This record gives sequence, structure tokens and C-alpha cells, in this order.
Amino acid sequence: MTDASETQALAADDKVAVVIVAAGRGARAGQADGPKQYQRIGGRAVIARTLDVFLAHPRIGPIVVAIHADDSALFRSAAGADADRVVTVTGGASRQDSVRLGLLALRGPAPSRILVHDAVRPFVDAELIDRTIAAIGERQGALPALPVADTLKRESAAGMIGETVSRNGLHAAQTPQGFPFWPILAAHEKAHHLGKADFTDDAAIAEWAHIPVKIVPGSPDNVKLTWARDISMADQRLSGERLHFPDSRTGNGYDVHAFEPGDHVVLCGVSIPHDKKLSGHSDADVGLHALTDALLATCGAGDIGTHFPPSDPQWKGVASRIFVEHAARLVRARGGRIANADITLICEAPRVGPHREAMTEILSAMLAVSRDRISIKATTNEKLGFVGREEGIAAIATASVVFPGDVPE
Repeated sequence: MTDASETQALAADDKVAVVIVAAGRGARAGQADGPKQYQRIGGRAVIARTLDVFLAHPRIGPIVVAIHADDSALFRSAAGADADRVVTVTGGASRQDSVRLGLLALRGPAPSRILVHDAVRPFVDAELIDRTIAAIGERQGALPALPVADTLKRESAAGMIGETVSRNGLHAAQTPQGFPFWPILAAHEKAHHLGKADFTDDAAIAEWAHIPVKIVPGSPDNVKLTWARDISMADQRLSGERLHFPDSRTGNGYDVHAFEPGDHVVLCGVSIPHDKKLSGHSDADVGLHALTDALLATCGAGDIGTHFPPSDPQWKGVASRIFVEHAARLVRARGGRIANADITLICEAPRVGPHREAMTEILSAMLAVSRDRISIKATTNEKLGFVGREEGIAAIATASVVFPGDVPE
């Protein structure tokens, strides 16, 4: 590693990489349903809820998850479709070594900034991530933390109170902890080669390596699920919110694409032979574009152009399922459950009926909902307007989502 690499400029719009540590066995939380990161809270695995937040954040780039060598199937089952959106590495014997291995997986091309987060902190939020990212400098890390509120006692060898410890200036550390990439990797590598394996978090390694770390306000909600009681309380919190105070929302989406010369169209994820194709920057899947807008509408997250501007060349020709899956992650990151998706395709041709089952199957996988919660219909425009003249295809989509609500005033 060169000095130039270590001190590269940290542009404000750089994507920030993430290492999520999920290789622990979690013995203190019990093993009935596997390690604690795979236990279910509010009907979903802890690690799936953690991934939702980072995958939905617009500043986050590549994500590496360090898992135990025995947990590949557990992770894929827990993460579902999101398993293909991250890189997994086999973690080490300690948290410290798992982080080091995750960092090594990001070396080429290396990010300028990195966040390290515990998989068992599923209540991290976007605002906390933003605060941490903003405090990372070229040679400075960032640590979210809360001032210690409890009175602290040091125990004597006899099991009695030895002394009362002043809590002035003491903070309880949280994750994600943020660092410039090359300096923190170098610190981890140096500690590894020297056989120093007793660091309990990355800020401690940074301190040892003389990397200054700025404290930013943590969040009282950003708890670490350590004990079986923590898992139970998190489950009650999520399940109770969902059961007793539902917040049902409906979003609508509309899209239209013109025909151009071609030999097929893509509708709701299915390629259908046709004597024309739809014009668009991506694969021009008008049904999925409308559905993306409908999902985004349920949580006030703008529209498809906000997240995937057509002026950005990286979206040229891509499959539109990327847009739908992104919108679904945003919904889930806000605690939403997709209850229903309804799409109406308006066209004179091609015929949609023979492909409805395949479309339903694809959407079921995209949204992680059962097939009976998906409706795909088609109608003509009775030869009227641009659709009637077979100049293009339009689509209308409606999505119903249930969010955790607040207690009515």
C-alpha cells in the first residue's frame, strides 16, 4: 500500500463500503433457532433486517458480510434475494479477524471509506449512518456512542464494591464505526501480524494505531441483541407494532413506453416475442416501472427517476427487476410489509394471458410475497389513442403496504 493510496481524497459523493460482522456463534442468546443473527424478530431474521437498512441507503456501495464457515445455507435462507446483492466471506475465529478478512475482500477496487457494523444491531437507522459517514476524514474515524447514564462500580477481589468509577466523559460504543479504508486495513493487518487479538471493536484498533476517532451521537434504539431476552424483546417490539397499530398505505404508479423496431418486449419480467420492442433506457419493462413507483409512493420515497435517473449510463439496458427489488428493500427498511401488488397492462398486443403465470412467479420472488398477493391483468384500449394505434404500451400499478403505526392521539 502506498502513501498516496492511504491519503486519497474522500469525495462527498463517494459510495461507502460496509463490512457486516455475522460470524459469531451467539451462545449467550441461545441456539434453539441457530446463532442470534439468524433468529427471527417480527417474522424475519435479525440479519435480514440489518441488511435492509444498508441496502436501502443511497450512500452505501459494496457490502461484505463475514459469516461462519458452517452458515452459508443459513445466510442464504435468511437474506433471501438480498443474498445476491452482497459479498460473503468466511469469518475468522474472532470478531477482530472477521473484520480484517472482510476488509481484505474490498481491496480491489478499494473504497475510500468503510463502515463496520454488527449484524445483531438491526435497529440502526439511516440518520445514524449519515452522521457516521459525515465524520469520517482522510485520517480520522468515527464512532457513534451514547454517554453512560448508569453509576459505575468496580468490583473488588472479594466480590464487594471496590470503588465508584466516575462516568464523566464515558461513552458506550455502538456500530457502525467508520474509517478511511487504507488506514484501518493497515491497522488490522499490523495487529494481526503482531499477534494482538484482544481488541473488542475497531475503534480500539484505531486508537492503538494512533488513528483519531471522532465521537458522534449514537441512537438509544440501536441496541445490540446479545441475550435471549434481547431477541424476545425485539420480537415483541416488532410484532406488537405490526399487530396492534397497523398503518396501511396504498401507492399508485403509471408508466408508458413507445414501440420501436425490435423482436420482443419485456413485461413484468418476462420476455415475449413480438414484432416490436419498447423504447427505454433500461429494458423498458413498463409493468415493473409502474410497480416501482407504486411501492416508492407507500413510503414517500420519490419516484423511479429519483433513484435511477435515465441520464445515468449505468442503468442502460439493465433488467427492471433491480428497480422493483430496490423499492421493496426501501419499504422493508421502514418496517413495511407488502400486502398486495396489482398491475394492469394496457396494450393491443402482444397477448399477456399466456405469460401471466410466469409473470406472477417472477413477481412473487421479487417481492418475497406469496402468489395470491399478486394480480396481473391486461386490457386493450379499444383501438383508441396511442395504445389503440399500437404505438406503445401503458401500465397502471397499485401496491398495498402495511407499516408499523403510532398510537392514535
